[in-house]
Amino acid sequence: MDSAAAQSDPRQALTALRAEIGKAVVGQDAAVTGLVVALLCGGHVLLEGVPGVAKTLLVRTLSTALSLETKRIQFTPDLMPGDVTGSLVYDARTAEFSFQPGPVFTNLLLADEINRTPPKTQASLLEAMEEHQVTVDGAARPLPVPFLVAATQNPLEYEGTYPLPEAQLDRFLLKLILPLPTREQEFQVLTRHAAGFDPRDLHAAGVRPVAGPADVAAAREAIAELTVSPEVLAYIVDLCRATRQSPSLSIGVSPRGATALLATARAWAWLAGRDYVTPDDVKALALPTLRHRVQLRAEAEMEGVTADSVIQAVLAQTPAPR
Repeated sequence: MDSAAAQSDPRQALTALRAEIGKAVVGQDAAVTGLVVALLCGGHVLLEGVPGVAKTLLVRTLSTALSLETKRIQFTPDLMPGDVTGSLVYDARTAEFSFQPGPVFTNLLLADEINRTPPKTQASLLEAMEEHQVTVDGAARPLPVPFLVAATQNPLEYEGTYPLPEAQLDRFLLKLILPLPTREQEFQVLTRHAAGFDPRDLHAAGVRPVAGPADVAAAREAIAELTVSPEVLAYIVDLCRATRQSPSLSIGVSPRGATALLATARAWAWLAGRDYVTPDDVKALALPTLRHRVQLRAEAEMEGVTADSVIQAVLAQTPAPR
């Protein structure tokens, strides 16, 4: 890849990611775009889907196509906070303690099955996700830039899991649902495997770096300059306030959720090639940005109401500026 060309047009480089990831992952375009949006916003992503829909493969392929360092943690009930952040280790030769960095010190951290570990270990990620640093023994250690946590969870299996608390869910910029593939997509997956595709060897699949950290940094600068009209800002505020008045919800979207929706809509508008944000940009990102920031009332949940259906109703009922 000509890095100078990529840096001169970061939008083209980041748009090329979708085709590059498509060499290893069939479908899941929405999840790919969501991961790119989160990277541009400096946010984190919660990936939800049944086992076997390529959640892990998606993150590994993204890191390869972006030329970023990636590490994976398999969350288990006996995982300790130090296993994530790192810890002080005694060196007998120097008779001193030295810091041994944990796997969180990377660009792209894949937190596999994050809801399988107790709250104490889940909380060890909170500071890293919010402050982009880790504090051990009173010393703050900055994390690499860019830094993104892509956490996966299985929506079906609840035995032996610890649901993420609202405070941690709110730290995720987006919650992306990875659906089962269509018949045509599943046929394409099997065709690739029959031809010798090995998901553990992305290089053999032809996945190459098409963008890098410099492109992400340039994109973030460009996004910061996007124009957002007072009418669009008011529309975001009205949407979030409407969720707080919904009879189906016990908790609506917080002001942090409103700022998150503004950030994701700006990144989406930039990827689309515009220097301003439209109400359609806000609508496009409302579900993945807000679905994990609301809490259903028990009676609404028993009636089959979902967070997505409530947000869709709010979108339908809230007038958008022309």
